[in-house]
Amino acid sequence: MGKRIAFGLAGVLTLFLCAGVVLAQTARPDPKTAAVPVMKQLEAFRRDDFDTAFTFASSTIRAQFDRPSFETMVRRGYPEIARSSFAAVVKTELPSESVAYVTVKIRGANGQSIEALYELTWEDDWKISGVVTRPDAGVI
Repeated sequence: MGKRIAFGLAGVLTLFLCAGVVLAQTARPDPKTAAVPVMKQLEAFRRDDFDTAFTFASSTIRAQFDRPSFETMVRRGYPEIARSSFAAVVKTELPSESVAYVTVKIRGANGQSIEALYELTWEDDWKISGVVTRPDAGVI
């Protein structure tokens, strides 16, 4: 009888441990960590290191652009992002486990200020899947 109880307790403990591992693996990522690749990509752009900047792009972006086309797209379409003099994260949101939004105030080396809303997807880490910008008259 004592052995059955011991085996029963061992089984229950094993189930709890397994459940804990599953919960740990499926825990929602911290939305604040989504801002990390955005800021690292901006730093890479400041150094004209488009090779490193491209590593922060999602698989969807990487399927649409090769590395040289990515650089051309960023330089032409997002001059303040391509060469920023200042950037600050304003807000991060996590509407689902695999999508995050990061709002960043950016001042370009060209003197223009923008607000950029980045969309990130979870691919074993946060990857930038898109950005939309608008002029920002606020002081940054």
